[in-house]
Amino acid sequence: MQSLRNTLTMVCCVLFLTASPGQTETELGQLCRYAAETGGKTIKLRRHAPDRKADVLHLTIDVTPDFTAQTVSGKTSIRFKPIALPLKTLRLDAVDLTVQTVTSTTKIRGYDVTDEAIWVTFEKAIPPKMEVTVTVVYEAEPKKGLYFRTPEMGYKPEDEHLWTQGETHEARHWFPSYDYPNEKFTSEVICHVPKDMVVLSNGRQVSATMDSETGLKSVQWLQNKPHVNYLIALTAGKFKHVSGKYQNIPLGFYTPASQIAQAQNSFALTTDMMAFFEQEIGVPYPWDQYNQVVVDDFPWGGMENTTLTVLTDGTLFTEASENIRSSQGLVAHELAHQWFGDYVTCKDWSQVWLNEGFATYYEHLYAGYKDGQDALLYKLYKDARGITRRKGNRPMVDKTYNEGATDQFDYRAYSKGSWVLHMLRTQLGEDLFRRCIKTYLERHAFQTVVTEDLNRILEELSGRSFDAFFDQYVYHGQQPELNIKYSWNEKDGLAKVTVTQKQETNEKVLLFSFPTKIRFKTKSSVVDHEVVIYKKQHDFYFPLTEAPEIVRFDPDYGVLAKLTFNKPRVMLYKQLTATTDVIGRLMAVASLKSKKDQKTVDQLKAVLNGDPFYGVRIEASVALRSIHTPNAFDALATSANQQDARVRRQVVRDLGRFYKRESLTATQKVIATEKNPDILTEAIRNLGKYPSSSTRKTLLDYLNSESYRNRLAYASVQAIRTMDDPDYIPDLQKTLKTQHKAFPSGTFGRSLDALAYLARNEDNRKKLRLFLAGYLEDDRKTIRRWAVTALGTLRDPAAIPLVSTFVGAGEDAVEKAAEGALKSLRENNKGSVEMKDLRNEVLKLKEKNEKMEKDLADIRKRMDAKDQKKKDLPSENTKDEK
Repeated sequence: MQSLRNTLTMVCCVLFLTASPGQTETELGQLCRYAAETGGKTIKLRRHAPDRKADVLHLTIDVTPDFTAQTVSGKTSIRFKPIALPLKTLRLDAVDLTVQTVTSTTKIRGYDVTDEAIWVTFEKAIPPKMEVTVTVVYEAEPKKGLYFRTPEMGYKPEDEHLWTQGETHEARHWFPSYDYPNEKFTSEVICHVPKDMVVLSNGRQVSATMDSETGLKSVQWLQNKPHVNYLIALTAGKFKHVSGKYQNIPLGFYTPASQIAQAQNSFALTTDMMAFFEQEIGVPYPWDQYNQVVVDDFPWGGMENTTLTVLTDGTLFTEASENIRSSQGLVAHELAHQWFGDYVTCKDWSQVWLNEGFATYYEHLYAGYKDGQDALLYKLYKDARGITRRKGNRPMVDKTYNEGATDQFDYRAYSKGSWVLHMLRTQLGEDLFRRCIKTYLERHAFQTVVTEDLNRILEELSGRSFDAFFDQYVYHGQQPELNIKYSWNEKDGLAKVTVTQKQETNEKVLLFSFPTKIRFKTKSSVVDHEVVIYKKQHDFYFPLTEAPEIVRFDPDYGVLAKLTFNKPRVMLYKQLTATTDVIGRLMAVASLKSKKDQKTVDQLKAVLNGDPFYGVRIEASVALRSIHTPNAFDALATSANQQDARVRRQVVRDLGRFYKRESLTATQKVIATEKNPDILTEAIRNLGKYPSSSTRKTLLDYLNSESYRNRLAYASVQAIRTMDDPDYIPDLQKTLKTQHKAFPSGTFGRSLDALAYLARNEDNRKKLRLFLAGYLEDDRKTIRRWAVTALGTLRDPAAIPLVSTFVGAGEDAVEKAAEGALKSLRENNKGSVEMKDLRNEVLKLKEKNEKMEKDLADIRKRMDAKDQKKKDLPSENTKDEK
């Protein structure tokens, strides 16, 4: 009964928070009764786009940030008109804004401010189509949405800046608005900053003037093309930039001032990408210009705001990394969003694959254009491998997501969404697919979309029905799991291929239906047979003139599926040599990694040193590591001299997975000769398994070394953690104390956790606990989160009160870290208490045993004394006694 009561309370609270002002208590009661009828079970709410009672036309944001106080003073004006019915009350999303005034071009009766919204009630209901402007003057100290990076927070003074993030619902933390993606409008942003700062926002800059009274520079940006609310962005601070141009479109790449030297490495391909996307998509770049800005401690890879993409500082790299590091994928992904996500936007978060799946696929298409078809296929191969390893059966379009919709941004939206598009492109052909996508964008330009909008155009232009396709791959979960068997009948000249769908089918996972091919490659010919898989099991028979050397299922790689296809070893060897079939070679390598014979090792070594594509060479190295025999190690060790840095790093990594003296020798050779810092980090990490005085010296040298983003020092931290030797505690603590500014926030936080890990079994952890606690109030959220995590890792029960203060603090990442740390601390404390109790019990038992032994000794003495007395008595007395 108590659980039912708690459930009803939770549900009713949710219903109350989402209720409209006109919703009656009776209606709420009916909803709560519905909750009661579920039997007290937790209800996972289905979420939908909210009603648009008014059409927002234009939004003006005028803000003055205070970098020292980390606050903003703002004035936001929203121009709108009711859509169909008279509007008495306007609701604006606004979280923790201190509202000073609310005014309107039509008379208002009053307004109400809650922690989540501003409700503006008009004197008279506004009739449909009548335009009204509401202006809110306010102040805010944003916990989300707008983020400062200042010297007081530990950032470089010369890099001081701020940046914003809108997706999914963070914008409401720094300006009031209609904050949901089913509404589009134009906007402008005005920002007042010190004169040495740069202001970037959406659209184009229309003015920049100095205010003689305040001494601040006022910069105005105008985005005169409609967009959703979460795509409004503002960055302001001490940035430097490099410029470019594509046709008449200005391009800019900005970084914090101290990091400008690396800008060109990341920015260089933007012009080429824009030209490719215009040609491939068939729709010109839809905005006035395109800027990209790198900011400190951006928690994602990038954010595709209209005309202004914000990027993580982790994307910057030096030329010393050769071809290991690249911003190509990230920059292409975010640029593709300018069409898919910005120009056309998902209507609600259940449809987010229409943003992320398209951006991921066009990122891959650019890789195919720039680096060759094998690069495109390799990206799809790695994506498919990741997808098919996932558990669960959530569909891509799923209405049951959490309040912030963060759980929607997973593999289903990105890699699986990309694969859905690839399957469509395979079935339609490149030209028809291109025409469909062009029509989809043009028809829904500056609008919001759902999956059926795409399906409708595919069917219209192709004449085919794709209902079944979207039903099984998008509206239901998983993908086919196929077991494939092949046999050859020499007498009849028949090849038999059996295809069985092994996935468990239910209301969430269907039996799949899809077209594909089976390819037979003989000594004299290549024969393709088209088939349709739609049953649980199919037996196919194909007449051939001779036995095939290679059999390939889905040779065009157009079906997302988990394949199990056990082939004869000789066929796999032959498949390794198919230079025009990169997927076939990758699959052969994957199948051979479970074999341990010498011939397989020799074949994989040949691939590692001779395959024309770097990705196959990388997978061959991984396969040799998996085989893990002495011969496999020798094959890796003699293949370390790779020209492609990506393959060379993989070989160093895989050699380090062997625990033997020769592995240490190979690692030491790399450290002595390698110049590439990203390969050096692999070698340094490998040292963690080999404790010695020389290893200690090497690790301490790198711990105190200087490198770009302190990557070599952090590799030493990782090796020290693996070593798990408390003797390193003083040196690591000293480095973290004196060189903390050299580490990016993320690696510094992980280093705190490594320090705690080393000390977790020490008897006295007080000094480390106090050291870690000193970072709990750090202005950088990333470091606060890791400090909390580290206290959990330390396993000191005295940290429980400290960590407890962060539960319910309103910071999602920190709060989640605190919950995990508390669980760890309490479990360990429980174990400590139980061990203490056990020790007490043992002591009590020991005392009892000692008393019993003493008592037994006394009894023995008395018995011995009686026995002696009997011996001393005369015989008759003994007889009488008897």
